[in-house]
Amino acid sequence: MFYWLLSVIRRPRSSRGWQKWSSARSGASAAKAHSVALPAQAQVVICGGGIMGTSVAYHLSKMGWKDIVLLEQGRLAAGSTRFCAGILSTARHLTVEQKMADYSNKLYHQLEQETGIHTGYIRTGSIFLAQTQDRLISLKRINSRLNVIGIPSEIISPKKVAELHPLLNVHDLVGAMHVPEDAVVSSADVALALASAASQNGVQIYDRTSILHVMVRKGQVTGVETDKGQIQCHYFVNCAGQWAYELGLSNEEPVSIPLHACEHFYLLTRPWETPLQSNTPTIVDADGRIYIRNWQGGILSGGFEKNPKPIFTEGKNQLEIQNLQEDWDHFEPLLSSLLRRMPELETLEIMKLVNCPETFTPDMRCIMGESPSVRGYFVLAGMNSAGLSFGGGAGRYLAEWMVHGYPSESVWELDLKRFGALQSSRTFLRHRVMEVMPLLYDLKVPRWDFQTGRQLRTSPLYDRLDAQGARWMEKHGFERPKYFVPPDKDLLALEQSKTFYKPDWFEIVESEVKCCKEAVCVIDMSSFTKFEITSTGDQALEILQYLFSNDLDVPVGHIVHTGMLNEGGGYENDCSIARLSKRSFFMISPTDQQVHCWAWLKKYMPEDSNLILEDVTWKYTALNLIGPRAVDVLSELSYAPMTPDHFPSLFCKEMSVGYANGIRVMSMTHTGEPGFMLYIPIEYALHVYNEVMSVGQKYGIRNAGYYALRSLRIEKFFAFWGQDLNTLTTPLECGRESRVKLDKGMDFIGRDALLQQKQNGVYKRLTMFILDDHDTDLDLWPWWGEPIYRNGQYVGKTTSSAYGYTLERHVCLGFVHNFSEDTGEEQVVTADFINRGEYEIDIAGQRFQAKAKLYPVTSLFTHKRRKDDVELSDLHGK
Repeated sequence: MFYWLLSVIRRPRSSRGWQKWSSARSGASAAKAHSVALPAQAQVVICGGGIMGTSVAYHLSKMGWKDIVLLEQGRLAAGSTRFCAGILSTARHLTVEQKMADYSNKLYHQLEQETGIHTGYIRTGSIFLAQTQDRLISLKRINSRLNVIGIPSEIISPKKVAELHPLLNVHDLVGAMHVPEDAVVSSADVALALASAASQNGVQIYDRTSILHVMVRKGQVTGVETDKGQIQCHYFVNCAGQWAYELGLSNEEPVSIPLHACEHFYLLTRPWETPLQSNTPTIVDADGRIYIRNWQGGILSGGFEKNPKPIFTEGKNQLEIQNLQEDWDHFEPLLSSLLRRMPELETLEIMKLVNCPETFTPDMRCIMGESPSVRGYFVLAGMNSAGLSFGGGAGRYLAEWMVHGYPSESVWELDLKRFGALQSSRTFLRHRVMEVMPLLYDLKVPRWDFQTGRQLRTSPLYDRLDAQGARWMEKHGFERPKYFVPPDKDLLALEQSKTFYKPDWFEIVESEVKCCKEAVCVIDMSSFTKFEITSTGDQALEILQYLFSNDLDVPVGHIVHTGMLNEGGGYENDCSIARLSKRSFFMISPTDQQVHCWAWLKKYMPEDSNLILEDVTWKYTALNLIGPRAVDVLSELSYAPMTPDHFPSLFCKEMSVGYANGIRVMSMTHTGEPGFMLYIPIEYALHVYNEVMSVGQKYGIRNAGYYALRSLRIEKFFAFWGQDLNTLTTPLECGRESRVKLDKGMDFIGRDALLQQKQNGVYKRLTMFILDDHDTDLDLWPWWGEPIYRNGQYVGKTTSSAYGYTLERHVCLGFVHNFSEDTGEEQVVTADFINRGEYEIDIAGQRFQAKAKLYPVTSLFTHKRRKDDVELSDLHGK
């Protein structure tokens, strides 16, 4: 059985420090904690004594912060940490998750030596099984990414699997991936060791102390109210696990933390007659939905069933997690899968079936970062059953975030601000996690979509577009069209088409792209984030000039592509801003930037009643008219000349379209193709759309979706925030020097960093790759994250990919680094370095030759136009 770990608590004594008391399974060690007075104030208060809370405390103290209090409502590691299966796996789809797990592995490996506390760390390795070719392709893609960041792994045969783990039935396998440095560990003891090390650095820990709510004043954390009194503090960290959601809502100013618990089952057996060796590899059979590890000579095996059981939807349960009720009927499919994989298990006695809650998030990624609404309120929770693997790395990144203002890696995929309040409905979370938990082991091919929690945010045109064959994807809760299925296509077959190869929608998107280039298409892009910034005087211009890297002091009606940078010069946001009047600006940002961008602007904007920031996303429907005949459609509808002489590029004007007044028309398309964006007050949306489609018939108009937009923007080398660009990417690294006002003598956030970078040179460069020897019909497609090789040496990864229908080749975007062959250190990347290399793109272990380009390959763009009006990131394909 699992034992109760030693509990480390604060006791009254003459000097700062810790005493260790054996819980003796009864938990009596914590009894005297009730009489210990809490400190009146601290720099940081951490809620949660599991592996997340102790990891944050450990790393903050290592970085020099000492005035830290950690509060645990029960006993240390008595939550989900106590019941963790103890498997540390580095094989993840996201690079940032791979790096977190790799750091955790290295940290836990040395933790026993550092603290003297036995953690049960054993390097067993992991074997990931593949029953299908698609699963093997997925493993090959992960394997390629692991190798280039220094994590040993290899694709192996079923025969090799049997050699590494003789008890496995391998007859149905087509291959596997072996990760030899993965490990198993006692998660509870790891938490204890982290707590012990933190305490030696001055962190104070109190158990049996519940936080009632976090105190907030003027949007800033000021302290916490506990059942034993108040503590004033500057920072609060919510590491409360399954209780994080409710704790967030209990604040004076609520913080939305979207997560929900499900029951998670695994069984424990008695030892084999000849006990399994302690270094027996851990097995992950995702097609069978199970994992298996050695446990005290027997096995521990659980999984992620297709029909999970959400729990605690109504609210908070017991202080400490107890083993929930056994449910053998529910576990039976996983047990059957286990017996097929390990037939000799039938002779082994099962000790118990463990049932414990695990927390899951709406997108299967953990949650970290600072609240967008309360300064100083940080969160680390929602680990999707990977808390042990991520604990060390996630705690480090969050500590860096608090100490330095940003983590050492881009963590946007994990940032709390990727969610809005709309993802915090209990009903939404309950339904979504029932989909998320099985997805952990489902085969995820490119461009898959969640099926639950849909039709939450829709354009006024949703029903009209749906009736015309729109197939939908979701971004930040907003429904967006992928493409439109013609009436003669088999809808069912198309919906079930899931592949790493050429997809069934290839010809559909091809026809939409062709229409964009030869006639006119309309794309509903209403999901864009839209803000208005106005002032009574010059306040709006002054603050925006400081917040944005490009010069916004332009004539009324002009549009500026610009970035909102951080102190390091990296992109916090990538957007377009139209000057509506001398004192009013209209800002268009990516869909999923709505919360993050708002928080960033509010952080820097002064409290001035004469300066107004308004989120107008919901007020406007956005239609993108793309193609050479867009000018004809709009001219006919507005009775106004729309030629470049009368309506120049990157210009904005309010016009009448049909019967509707007040339409903001902008000469930009986010693709590099000619056309216009129409921002339409929502009450006019249906009328304007109908008029556009009616008049456009004679010009060959049709609907198009985001897949066509993606192909167009990548073919024109338009970068995409959140995928190509992030907080560690500067304008100089992606060829956007012309969008930065370095030579105008104006201060803006990130200016000093860019001046330094301009002097020293860049250490990575966004590059466009055109695959040469790739067969679109027969070869695996590049999607994103593929390793890039220059002259046989790894230099970076692709960030986005699409088929270029004009070039009739696959196009990838990605950053090229210059690693020293001797030391591995990064060196300056020059245009000459890019141009002189021979490149290959690794797709699931197979390398394809590619040509590297620093400018779009098209005769339509002169160098001047490239410099002056190349539009930004398909804003964002977002």
